Amino acid sequence: MRTAILGAGGQLGVDLAREACKRGHIVLALTRRQLDVTDGPAVLRRLRSFRPDAVFNAAAYNHVDQAEREPWAAKNVNALGVRNVADACAGACSVLIHYSTDLVFSGKATAPYSESDQPCPSSVYGKSKLAGERVARDRCPSHYVLRVAALFGPAGRFTRRGNFAEMVLAKCRKGQSLRIVRDRFVSPTFGPSLAVRSLDILQAEIPYGLYHLAGGEAVSWYDFAVKVARASGAPSGAVEAIVADEHRTAAPRPPYSALSNRRIESLGIRPMPRLDIAVRRYLNLRHTEVREPLAALGL
Repeated sequence: MRTAILGAGGQLGVDLAREACKRGHIVLALTRRQLDVTDGPAVLRRLRSFRPDAVFNAAAYNHVDQAEREPWAAKNVNALGVRNVADACAGACSVLIHYSTDLVFSGKATAPYSESDQPCPSSVYGKSKLAGERVARDRCPSHYVLRVAALFGPAGRFTRRGNFAEMVLAKCRKGQSLRIVRDRFVSPTFGPSLAVRSLDILQAEIPYGLYHLAGGEAVSWYDFAVKVARASGAPSGAVEAIVADEHRTAAPRPPYSALSNRRIESLGIRPMPRLDIAVRRYLNLRHTEVREPLAALGL
């Protein structure tokens, strides 16, 4: 299978490239520097010349707070960029696998969101990602739109923005205290497991459409931080619980945005690992991650 991965310099892109190579795919992994999804003609030329069977779009503007100050930048990548990719995929008869976010929801729920729940984002970032979802679904008939949340993977150790788990580890290593909210709930998603199941979806040829594929477990950000700290050997008490009112952010965050994977699991896709297991795997893998992971794959 010929597989293109856009946004290959990010932590998910690295995991997708590694898994696709492992399965014997012919892989074209493109970082933002190599292909900017906001350049429509360039996207069309590159994908037309490669002729991919599938395109994984892991390219995204994910500066959630910064998006409040520069909404045009978020829209440019997360909506208009998706349109460029979707149009190119439709023209090439390629399957599009596009990633979205739990932040398309308002957070008023008390149980994990399903695909039938009505999105209502409160942040500029969430609105731009919802627009991207709709563009992908409207413009490319052969699509999978996968909502994920709080992504963490070993490649985050070397990406500029890292991830939440890396922040916790860095603070613990320096002996600094962490004050983490205990009244916001999410489904932390382990990147390597997400990559495996993303390729499984393609292989299983489940019906096209919108699916949730997050961590499969609702936890508070505080509990997530505690699991990472304890697994790393940090002393108990390194993480202090606070409430959301004590941690103001530029972009509003939903108090509850956990996602249910029930629909995709009913179609035979394996459940995501429990967070305790994912965190242990994360800590083991990050020590073997190389600084130039795509180069290590020969890409």
